[in-house]
Amino acid sequence: MVRALRILPDPGEPIEKIEIERLEDYQAVVGGWIEPVDIPNLGVTIFVNEEGLLRHLPFNSRATFLWWYLEPAARQQAMLVGPALVVGLPDRSGDATDVPDTAIELLTRLGEYAVLVKIGDGPAWVTEPLGKFGSTVMPMAAGEPNWFLSAARYEDYFTAAAWAMVLLERWDEAIDTRVVPVAHLPIHLQHVHRPVTETD
Repeated sequence: MVRALRILPDPGEPIEKIEIERLEDYQAVVGGWIEPVDIPNLGVTIFVNEEGLLRHLPFNSRATFLWWYLEPAARQQAMLVGPALVVGLPDRSGDATDVPDTAIELLTRLGEYAVLVKIGDGPAWVTEPLGKFGSTVMPMAAGEPNWFLSAARYEDYFTAAAWAMVLLERWDEAIDTRVVPVAHLPIHLQHVHRPVTETD
């Protein structure tokens, strides 16, 4: 048995922990022939329906944003549709492994997320990020003078990842981002925030 996560296209549906064993189990989740998409940075493989685009299956925003955020080369090149099944990367024999605990925690954890933004390679204060993006507070942490904290908060990892990609595309000085649970931030930064509005 392999421990897995099922991500349905409807973002309102919870991500479910399930166990799978045979090829038929994979096919039952995605609704047909399976196609793997590896995300090495998270240690997972996402399986989707191989014919999903041809069959016009619904866009799976959570699976797609996860893939795009962690694998930048895939951004705007393709999208994942239909139900998605997340397992661990294959072992040396090519067999799927359990989805890592770190991935389960990240993708199913309830609570607020924040986005950290890295600004340029020189001294961060030179770029005056507050004048260009009013939702950013600084500094992030001692010893990391180029990292800033976006003051917006997001209700799940996937939404935060989507906005992290937007920041990289729209902010010329931004060269990297991180998505972190607010609870993992230093105490003095956990309550500094600006609510996300419809105008963002």
